Order: sequence, then C-alpha cells, then structure tokens
Amino acid sequence: MLEGLIRESTAKSATKALRRDGYLLANIYGGGQPNINAAFKRNDFVRFVKGKTALAFDVKVGGEKRSVMIEEYQKDPVTGDLLHVDLRVVAKDKEARYLVPVKTTGTPKGLKNKGVFIMMKKRLPVKCLGKNLPSAFEIEVSQLDVGDTILVRDIKEIKGVKILLGPSVAVTGVIKAK
Repeated sequence: MLEGLIRESTAKSATKALRRDGYLLANIYGGGQPNINAAFKRNDFVRFVKGKTALAFDVKVGGEKRSVMIEEYQKDPVTGDLLHVDLRVVAKDKEARYLVPVKTTGTPKGLKNKGVFIMMKKRLPVKCLGKNLPSAFEIEVSQLDVGDTILVRDIKEIKGVKILLGPSVAVTGVIKAK
C-alpha cells in the first residue's frame, strides 16, 4: 500500500520545500469527503503506479486508508517529471462517473496499406458502482483497414457499467495518410 502525508500548508514556499525533498504533490477528493492536500515520495509513487494491475488502488494518508484512482496528472514540460496528481476516491457502493482508459491490442492491417492508426478517445466516461469499475476497455484492432473505425457500440459491454457516450461515437480507427 502506498503511504503519504497530509500537507499542512499549501503556501508556495512549503510546496517548493516538499518538491525539493522528493515529494509529489497530490489532491485527494470525491466520495462525499472533504478534499485532502497530500504528498507522496515521488519515486515510490511512480514505482507503485507502474506495478498496479487495477484502475483503483489503496493509499494511506493521515492514518486513513482510501481506495483511489488517478484522475489527472501534470508533468514538467522540459524534464517530464511528475509535478502533481489528482486522486479521486472510489466509493465501492456508490454510483459515480469515472474515466476508464481504452487499451488496444494487435496491429491494424490498414497500416500496410498506407493508413495511419488514430485514437479518438483514450478514455471513456462511464457510470458505475466503484466495485464494478473496470481496469480498461480492451479493443482488438488487427482487422482494421483504411477507413475502418470502432464505435462505442462495438465495445463489449461490461455488466453494471454504462458508457456515457452515444453509440455512434468513434473510439479508434485507421485513416488514409496524406
């Protein structure tokens, strides 16, 4: 389990001191609880997130354990280092909106026909209980040729998870190169 500390001050000087000491700043919010300003050791956080298998994971901040997911993050434009992360509380028995990543498998056959593979939606908005939250939507793209797309209606439904986009919204496809 990932452990962090509660930031007492959100002043600029305190923030710089934490970053200098190797901490990653975080906000934890949602689930009907007050927002928490937290900090995690940057290297521990990155190592933990790379090794996780589910979208939601547990963190311990201020002696309390919470199930969270990464909602958004900010990177330094020059060095690529993580600067800030927003963690959203995942309530197991409450229905809420989440953004679930789309993962593709295979290589589209349209790439051999001078096509370009594009992802229109990298994450899909869903509404579900926290316990039904999927890790990702898996899409097989090896049969896509130039001009083919995969729409929301083509994605395999997961019980208890409702995608909040129209059925004719394009998720991924292969277009003709210019």
